[in-house]
Formats: sequence, C-alpha cells, structure tokens
Amino acid sequence: MKPLLPSMAEALRLTRAGDPAGATRVLMAGASGPTTSKAHVAAGPTPEKTSVIGGTVLEKRYTGAAGTLAYRLYLPANHGEAMPLVVMLHGCTQSPEDFALGTGMDALADELGFMVAYPRQTSSANAQKCWNWFRPGDQQRDRGEPSLIAGATRQILADHRGDPGRVYVAGLSAGGAAAAILADQYPDLFAAVGVHSGLPCGAANDLSSALTAMNSGGGARTARKDRCFVPTITFHGDKDRTVNNANSVDIIAAAQAASDMPLTMHSMTERQSGGRTYTRAVGTNAAGIAMLEQWTIHGAGHAWSGGQSAGSYTDPQGPDASREMLRFFLSHRRVNSPPA
Repeated sequence: MKPLLPSMAEALRLTRAGDPAGATRVLMAGASGPTTSKAHVAAGPTPEKTSVIGGTVLEKRYTGAAGTLAYRLYLPANHGEAMPLVVMLHGCTQSPEDFALGTGMDALADELGFMVAYPRQTSSANAQKCWNWFRPGDQQRDRGEPSLIAGATRQILADHRGDPGRVYVAGLSAGGAAAAILADQYPDLFAAVGVHSGLPCGAANDLSSALTAMNSGGGARTARKDRCFVPTITFHGDKDRTVNNANSVDIIAAAQAASDMPLTMHSMTERQSGGRTYTRAVGTNAAGIAMLEQWTIHGAGHAWSGGQSAGSYTDPQGPDASREMLRFFLSHRRVNSPPA
C-alpha cells in the first residue's frame, strides 16, 4: 500500500539503512514551508456554494492572529439549529474533497444530522500538505495551526448556530496527530476525539523525534499530569508501516491516565462480514458508557478503515471507522459552552 506520508516513510527507510542525515534532509524538505499565514490566502479555493448529495458545500475562510485557514463546510440536507459539528483533518497529500469522498462523512451527515468541516492544509504550509504536528509552535493552544482550526470551529458554531456541547474532531495520520493536539489543547471546545493511524499529542518536538515516534510510538513523552480527559476513539492497522500501531496504544494510555473516573477495560475480537478481523478494546465508566475505544484492524495498513475506494488511502475491507466514530461521538457532549 502506498504510504500516506511519503517524505516521512522515505526518512524511515533511510534511518533504518543507517543514513540519519539523509532522513533529516527528506523531512526538512517536507516541512520547509511556513505555518499557514495571511500571505497564503490565494492558495485556497475561491469561496463558493455548491450542492452535493442532499446538502450544501460552502468554501469558507477563517482569519486569526496566526494567519488564515481555508475550510470546506458541509451542511446536511436537514440542516437546522443546534446541530453537532465534526471537524475532519485530512492526511498528507490529501485534500478536503478527497478526504470527504474517502471517509463518506457527508453521506453520514445527511443520515445522522450533523455539520462537517474539513480544514485545508496547503503545500505552502507543508510541502506534502501535512499538518505540522511535530513542530512545537503547532502543538500549543492559541498558537499556529491549532489556533486556526479552533478559531474556524468557533466561527462555524457562531455562523450556523451549532451545538457547542457536541463538537468533535477526527483525523487520519498527520491529521490524526493534529486532532490529538486539538483535543489536548482545547478540551473546553471538543467533546470527543477520533484518531485514525495517528500519533498522540507530545509524541515529537522535532524531525528526529517525529521519526522515532512514527517508528516505535511516542512513549513516556505523551504522559502529562496536567492533561484533561477527553473521550477518545482510535483506529489503527497492525500492519501499518508508516505510523506504528504503538501510537494508538500510547493515545489510549494517555487518555486513561488523564481520566478522573475509574474505567473498566474489556476487549473483544470480531470479524467484519467478508472483511478484516479486528480487536476492539473498550473502557467504560460506572454507568456503562464507553469513554475510550481502541480498534486494532488486523492485516490493515495505513488507510481509513471501511473507507470508500473512490478516495485515497482507504481500506474498504475494514470495519466502518466513520460510522463507529459517529456512534462514539454522539454519545458524548460537553455541559459547558466553549469560550467566545
């Protein structure tokens, strides 16, 4: 399967071959662009309104202190006030349109009744259109990419009167790592997070540690005493050669450590009808509500489980990650509204 992070996968190959200097050069080329800024507004699509499936697509932009971020917003056919919002962060080399097609989230939005936002990373911000999850300036609240995505999220809630208690973030690979950062830095905004084939917040702080985390997991760096608990669901293939499945273990372990409630963990192994076998580990609270879920897809590589083959980096044989994420998300809501 073609890797989702081509520059990082090549860097891993060079590292294993004993050429760390060459690996660093590859990664620097892939992350040489500056953080998205006002100078890059022209890189996004021209704002427009189009109809797809049963709903409407809006091309929008948010401008904040860190710059300007374009995003694609899908409003379902039954759009109304107080709808949930799901923020979807694409992987490297992908686009919002490709990610929407591959995950099938727009169709689910029509079926279940929620808005979907797809922030757009540009090649001027990162040569491979990756979210810069491994840069310290893009890992902190009110700075860099997290501030732009959070700002766009608040803008959507205000413009379309969304439900501030039902806001969720999910992503694939680099987008999954960015989603983990957003949940960590904005627990007052996001009610739950879904990380597919991604890495935990704090897994890396430079190019070298990014390679280590992708190869073997983020480990102890992801454990912090000040972490706030956010309900978390992960999906990861155990044959992923781009981002090691150990990262999914780290994400769940960090979330479990942050929980202020006792969680009972149990797991089950099942088989998708006509597809892949998977193991689902679930952490439930005293009321029996799932607060943590870790899905390990056996035999799967670096791709969105159960995705549509028309999109890139999808695995149609796996269980439906999109539908399972929405099931998990919609069982959680925040009591307090996010700050203005």
